[in-house]
Amino acid sequence: MSVTWAQYRRARRRSRQAWIVLAAAALAVLLALVWFFADGQFRLGGRFSDGPTEAPVLAAWMTPVAAVRAVPAARAADLLESLPVRARDPAANYDRAAFGQAWLDVDRNGCDTRNDILRRDLADARFTDGSRCRIGSGSFREPYTGRQTAFRRGAESSKAIQIDHVVALGDAWQTGAQQLTALQRTHLANDPLNLVAADGPANQDKSSSDAAGWLPPNKAFRCHYVARQVSVKAAYALWVTASEKEAIRRVLGSCPDQPTIRSG
Repeated sequence: MSVTWAQYRRARRRSRQAWIVLAAAALAVLLALVWFFADGQFRLGGRFSDGPTEAPVLAAWMTPVAAVRAVPAARAADLLESLPVRARDPAANYDRAAFGQAWLDVDRNGCDTRNDILRRDLADARFTDGSRCRIGSGSFREPYTGRQTAFRRGAESSKAIQIDHVVALGDAWQTGAQQLTALQRTHLANDPLNLVAADGPANQDKSSSDAAGWLPPNKAFRCHYVARQVSVKAAYALWVTASEKEAIRRVLGSCPDQPTIRSG
């Protein structure tokens, strides 16, 4: 079958148009993926969950722990810009014992830190029989997952609710804590500002990650979470890595007026 010159030109024009459409679609998909992984996942996830948006710091019966410096009343985004940016120190010599014995009574209120935080965070905390410190049961809307969660003291059931260091001690060790005194590290490990009662599996998933490696599944909590990390790092003269700073900056982009988190 013969094809006229006009038909050939029309066919070529339609072919070029089809390739242009396909190229434009591919570019749009590529740009959407770049936006999502660079910024969109944080903006889209900013506050579309119905879980808790914040966690308490001090209850009326708690005493602030002395930090290295006071956290200023400011926007968390502004405080973030004031933090030094450096690469991590080596982790090979990290030892939990460098932060003192776990769950000391640093604020000298007669109860260890773990029970203080459980009492602070559980909405209906109940003491064990004969104790005014040991929390035996309670429930609350857990901030990392947003789920209603029950706590009951026991060898296995206690693992369901753990006390998370918002700035993980392993992360702190690599971002300045090696230069702190032993007492300052003990305070960091027991400061209510740096502690949140959290879902055990979520806490295990986080491990020692900073904001570049892990954020709470409950997206409504993320602004408070990163603001609390910034506040803890400022309070204990710690630095952030470049990737960590960028991750926190992206989260705070969805809540630019998010304030710092302070103990008083």
